Amino acid sequence: MATNLETKLFAIADELRGNMDANEYKNYILGFIFYRYLSEKQETFLNKQLTKDGITFQKAFENEKMREKLEKLSIKRLGYFITPEHLFSTIIDKINTNQTIRNDLREAFNEITNSAQGKESENDFENLFDDVDLDSTKLGKKDKDKNQKISTVLNLLNEIDFELENEESDILGDAYEYLISQFASEAGKKAGEFYTPQEVSKILAKIVTLGKDKIKNVYDPTCGSGSLLLRISKEARVANFYGQELNTTTFNMARMNMILHGVKYNDFDIRQGDTLEDPQHKDMRFDAVVANPPFSAKWSASDDFNDDPRFSAYGKLAPKSKADYAFVQHMIYQLNESGTMAVVLPHGVLFRGAAELKIRRYLIEEKNYLDAVIGMPANLFYGTSIPTCVLVFKKCREDDDDVLFIDASKEFEKVKTQNKLRPEDIDKIINTYANREEIEKYSHKATLEEIEENDFNLNIPRYVDTFEEEEPIDLDEVVDELEKIEAEMEKVDAEIKKYCDELGIRAPISLR
Repeated sequence: MATNLETKLFAIADELRGNMDANEYKNYILGFIFYRYLSEKQETFLNKQLTKDGITFQKAFENEKMREKLEKLSIKRLGYFITPEHLFSTIIDKINTNQTIRNDLREAFNEITNSAQGKESENDFENLFDDVDLDSTKLGKKDKDKNQKISTVLNLLNEIDFELENEESDILGDAYEYLISQFASEAGKKAGEFYTPQEVSKILAKIVTLGKDKIKNVYDPTCGSGSLLLRISKEARVANFYGQELNTTTFNMARMNMILHGVKYNDFDIRQGDTLEDPQHKDMRFDAVVANPPFSAKWSASDDFNDDPRFSAYGKLAPKSKADYAFVQHMIYQLNESGTMAVVLPHGVLFRGAAELKIRRYLIEEKNYLDAVIGMPANLFYGTSIPTCVLVFKKCREDDDDVLFIDASKEFEKVKTQNKLRPEDIDKIINTYANREEIEKYSHKATLEEIEENDFNLNIPRYVDTFEEEEPIDLDEVVDELEKIEAEMEKVDAEIKKYCDELGIRAPISLR
């Protein structure tokens, strides 16, 4: 159920709907929210620091001796600095006096990113507002039209209380996450680039944090908007977040999402680039590794990867047309010895042959890393209706003589055109996994010998029998029913012929 804040924020998008699709106007809405957040966050923080002096940040900034001190303090604690002339409140004042604000807004964005250059926070703010195109013709053909459209959106945004005074609250972060999910719903197929449904994120997060209340570091090699990483922090205290994302727009969204959820700039490291071709955290190992990689994406599968320690031990590379197992191999390489890894993949990884069979066999027979296979319902993800599975891996498994198979594919509710996991569906999956419980027609612990007998085919119906026997048919009852129907038909036919005779018209041939 959407909160009042979430509903108000999403309603602002109405100003941009029509000329743009959801994948475009989300950049403006999310970017403007983020700018206001940074502005108010800094102003609130510095005003609090200046309480003893009895002055506000804006007043203190007039003193040349205090300017440098305030800037250094803001950058050290928040990672950026905005001068009073570029604060959100200043922009609103200009709007209310009918001034043009596009250039001021552009300068504000540049000031935020430039203030972090050469500092520890540089990677977290660099090019962060690049997707907020203030010159787009979709905002209006004339400059005054663009100015008016942007001003209207910012004014609507200004009417909403972000409740930033409560430092313990994550209301705005949750609202931002809600907006991302709503934009994903509207964006359809394109949403797969940046969003994992919260129900799925929750399952992965609960699995990798099982039995832990704090985690040193978490990693997502295809982190999208960062929602999956942030979900883990709802299950356990996370010291540091790491991720990589190929799409530049989504990469910017992930960094904004981290900061809006109160994650300090020095507690996360999100990088941009192709994780398989150019991994940015290759020398690190992580307590928890999660991902929802692009399903069956293409990759180079270059011969050079045969010497890459992520892939070399397997004897085969994942095929060029399907990088699913390349992501699995990469994630396992980054997983530490006591960590847990959970990844969402298409069902094909369970049974496809050739190179993928060899990789699958190595993971099970040689390394015994596979801990569980969970079959998910179809049509959970935006942009694709295919059924998916969650694979769980551990390098040091407690129950290393079997693999748990769960068939959760039939337990969900249909909401409009999308299938959704209910809280009870999620709880059943997690409890079954945690207890490694065997439930008739739902879960089964398959021995390694059993998997070997199936030639390392992990197709779930081979291990979880969900076949429902139909009630035996009583043929005498069927004959009785047919005879009854026949008698009723004869009675109706007689009635029809009677009416035809009374009206003096021909009865249908079958009744003569």
